[in-house]
Amino acid sequence: MEARPSAGGAEAGEVPLLLAELKPGRPHQFDWKSSCETWSVAFSPDGSWFAWSQGHCIVKLIPWPLEEQFVPRGFEAKSRTSKTDPKGRSSPKEKTLDCGQIVWGLAFSPWPSPPSRKLWARVYPQALDFSCLILATGLNDGQIKIWEVQTGRLLLNLSGHQDVVRDLSFTPNGNLILVSASRDKTLRIWDLNKDGKQIQVLSGHLQWVYCCSISPDCSMLCSAAGEKSVLLWSMRSYTLIRKLEGHQSSVVSCDFSPDSALLVTASYDTSVIMWDPYTGEKLRTLQHVLDSQLDYARDVHASSLRSVRFSPEGLYLATVADDRLLRIWALELRTPVAFAPMTNGLCCTFFPHGGIIATGTRDGHVQFWTAPRVLSSLKHLCRKALRSFLTTYQVLALPIPKKMKEFLTYRTF
Repeated sequence: MEARPSAGGAEAGEVPLLLAELKPGRPHQFDWKSSCETWSVAFSPDGSWFAWSQGHCIVKLIPWPLEEQFVPRGFEAKSRTSKTDPKGRSSPKEKTLDCGQIVWGLAFSPWPSPPSRKLWARVYPQALDFSCLILATGLNDGQIKIWEVQTGRLLLNLSGHQDVVRDLSFTPNGNLILVSASRDKTLRIWDLNKDGKQIQVLSGHLQWVYCCSISPDCSMLCSAAGEKSVLLWSMRSYTLIRKLEGHQSSVVSCDFSPDSALLVTASYDTSVIMWDPYTGEKLRTLQHVLDSQLDYARDVHASSLRSVRFSPEGLYLATVADDRLLRIWALELRTPVAFAPMTNGLCCTFFPHGGIIATGTRDGHVQFWTAPRVLSSLKHLCRKALRSFLTTYQVLALPIPKKMKEFLTYRTF
C-alpha cells in the first residue's frame, strides 16, 4: 500500500485539497483488469478506524489517523487507543481481511454502551460477545461476514440473500440491528444480538437494491434500487411508509441528514433531490448538468451520480459523479461551493468529526480530501437539536411564528 501526501486545509468555498492517496499493492496472482474496484469506504463512528474494500476480495482496516506525515495537523481522530495509552496497550495495527468474495458493502457498528452490554449478556447468555467494534462486509455471493475490528477475527457468516449484497447499514443507537440491500431485490433485517438471526425480509423493489440508509433517530429506512423512485420504510414495524417519486432515471444512493429531518437521493439522471421524509415533499433539486446544456442521450451517462453523503454537522453535501468531479454543496445553495477532480469515482463518505472526505475509485484507490470546516450557527444548532426528536408535523403544530416553522422544517431555501 502506498500513500501520497498533500498539505493544506479547506474553509467553506475553497477547492478541496488532496491530503493522501492509498493504493493497493499488486500481487502477481491477481488479474488487475477486473474486480479491483473500491465499491465502499467507511469510517468507524468514533473515527478511530477506516475500512476500504480495495478489490479482489480484500478489505483493509486502517487505524485512524494515518501516519503523521500524511495528514496535516488538526485532522486527528478521537481514537480509543493511542501510542500513549496510559494502560500500556499497544497501538492498533492495520489488518487485512480476506473475505473470499468481491466486497461490495461495508458498515461499522456503533460502540455498544456499557449498560447495553450487561443487558445482552443477561438476556442472551449463549450469544456471541459483541461488546466490541465490528465491521460487516457484503459479498458477491450474497453472504455477509461479520468481523471483530480490534482482532480481525471472523465472528459470523450471515446467509439468506440470493445475489450480491450491495450495501449495509447498522442502526445508530447501538442495538446491533443490521440492514442489508441486495441485487436479489430485497432488504433483510438481521439481529446480531441473536447470533445474526434474520428477523425480516422487505420486498417491494422491482430492480437491484443499490443502497440503504437508516435515519439517525432509527425511525426510518430508505432504500434505493434501479428505479426512478425510492422506498421509505418504518424501522419500528418494518412496513412501507411511502414511495418517493421524482427522478427520471435509476436512483443509486441515499442519505439522511444528522437530525433525520432531510433525505437526499442521487440518480443516474444527474440530479440530487432533497426530500422531507416525513411528508414526502420535494424541497430542492441539485442539478449536476444544467437543463439547457443537457443532451440526455449523451450527458446522462457522462454525469451519472454515484454517491451522495451529508456532512456530520448537516451543513454540506458531497457528491461523486461519472464526470470525474467530487462536488461539495452548501445546504442552502443550488450550486456547488467547491469542486475537486477525481477519476473513476464510485463512493464517498465524511470523517465523523468533519474536515475530511474519503472517496473510492474503480482503480481500487482511496483518496482523502479536505472538506469545509465551519462552526455551525446557533440557529442551526438549535434546529438540529429540535429536529432530532420532532417530526415535521410536530413542528407545524407548535404555537410559534410561521417563519420559525419554515426555518425548522428547512423551507427557507
